[in-house]
Amino acid sequence: MRYTAAHKQATRDKLLDSSRAIAKKGGFDSTGIDALMSAIGLTGGAFYSHFASKGELFAELIGREVDNSCEMLAGTADSPRDHVAKCLRGYLSTHHALHPESGCALTALGPEIARSSPQVRATVEKSLKKLQRAWAERLEGDADKAWALLAQCIGAIVMARVVETERTRQEILASSRRVVEKLNPT
Repeated sequence: MRYTAAHKQATRDKLLDSSRAIAKKGGFDSTGIDALMSAIGLTGGAFYSHFASKGELFAELIGREVDNSCEMLAGTADSPRDHVAKCLRGYLSTHHALHPESGCALTALGPEIARSSPQVRATVEKSLKKLQRAWAERLEGDADKAWALLAQCIGAIVMARVVETERTRQEILASSRRVVEKLNPT
């Protein structure tokens, strides 16, 4: 039985949506094709009618996710200042630290992105540079502060995820919010 192009696209989108949460929570490399497909109620064999390889799925997943991550860090170019501040507070939150499946792909999949294809890394770099330029504009043209702000936010979430105690997690996040508030001209 042949499926329509619309059905095939809907299944592909469903696979991408479910894979992003699975990958960010447990790691993409450590999750097999069968697990990715069973999450949407299909067998592993059906995977290859949607993607030529697991690497192709990762590349498309990262392409979609990096834009979401950038919006989490700064909103959109036309976001009002109070919205940008809210984005940063949400990004540097306990919820974000404890729920990688619904958060930033950069903090959850950074090491896997670093080991991925040049195409994937170039996609991420392009988005990060766009985000850095947007922050530099908000920071009176200071490109160094923009990179520092991004590194602070991403690093704070990584650190908050690797510590054992809630108290230390809160210290990391609270101190990072204070530093970011000093940098952010909102």
